[in-house]
Amino acid sequence: MEFIINRDIFLKSIGHASGIVEKKTTLPILSNILIEAKNSKIKITATDLDIIYSEEIAVKSLIKEGTTTTSASILYDILRKLESNSDVKLSLQSSNKLNLISGNSKFNLLCLSADNFPLSDEDIKQKPFEVPSQKLLNLLNKTKISISNDETRHYLNGIYLHKMNLENKSFLYGIATDSHRLSSSRLEIDQNTDFEKIILPKKTIFQLISLIEQSTNNIKISNNKSKIKFEIDSGILISKVIDGRFPDYTKVIPNDNNKTLEIKLNEFKNSIERVTTVSSDRKEGLKMMIRKDILQLSVNSPNSGEGIENIKVKFNSEDMNISFNSRYLIDIASQIENDSIIIKLKDSGSPVLIQDLLDKNSFHVVMPMKI
Repeated sequence: MEFIINRDIFLKSIGHASGIVEKKTTLPILSNILIEAKNSKIKITATDLDIIYSEEIAVKSLIKEGTTTTSASILYDILRKLESNSDVKLSLQSSNKLNLISGNSKFNLLCLSADNFPLSDEDIKQKPFEVPSQKLLNLLNKTKISISNDETRHYLNGIYLHKMNLENKSFLYGIATDSHRLSSSRLEIDQNTDFEKIILPKKTIFQLISLIEQSTNNIKISNNKSKIKFEIDSGILISKVIDGRFPDYTKVIPNDNNKTLEIKLNEFKNSIERVTTVSSDRKEGLKMMIRKDILQLSVNSPNSGEGIENIKVKFNSEDMNISFNSRYLIDIASQIENDSIIIKLKDSGSPVLIQDLLDKNSFHVVMPMKI
């Protein structure tokens, strides 16, 4: 195997694949990436046995076809430190040595046989459908904040993706909840789309986000009950899905919250950040005393003191008090696009509905705290 490739193109591709590679693994081959050189291209593949990512890239010159595997992290670090836009020549010297030359730099990298690299079947018989990359990115970003970290309820450790028909339209819904908060977002898809409802794992979500952030093209999606496939530009990501049953989330979405609180977004975020500085772990509850045109935010920590701040708001009901985990509100506020945040309330003990007037396809539900 021998080829010459542009450093920047190669670095970008290796960067994509490196996100899949496990940093600590008992199987050395899983720390490596597979490099296949043939038909004037190279194909980069990485896997952790749950996710497999492959990408084809053009080379300047393919001198000799072949395959090998080498350390993803070492190759990435070398490429990162080479001169931008330089040529990189790779040649396989023996079954366990890969030679890399660029300018005055020369490296001999250890290899493992490509025969031992675990590959999975990429074929998913379901017909793929397309969604705009930025709409899928929005759905993932809006819902990822509510993913649970509780390993005992593994079925909450991801985003529940499913198709739903409403008013002669079809939508792909993404739902995440940790049982204290819930985030929902949707995007419209073709009514004839086939999609098996699945729970997308957390690692897959964050890898997918990093890939989609660099794309402006449509994403092709296909799946079955055990895995899902995303075709992103010249890359393909295939992931196992979480084996479990997602709870009936519709029961916790409030539909009779008639009290509306409107707050300027930046004032709200900054005020929360300020008053919670007295709480070292930010776990003390944030008290909200709501009046017609004033919201008082306060945090009282028995170990470090109290923080209080008043901000102007609009409220269409009688005075009420309610408390929340401040981290939940900050996470949600970070995903609001409008310059105001809308909070729909019922009473101090019932979940609230948080809306973004610039994104009618997304909302959040938060349970109040008892302080």
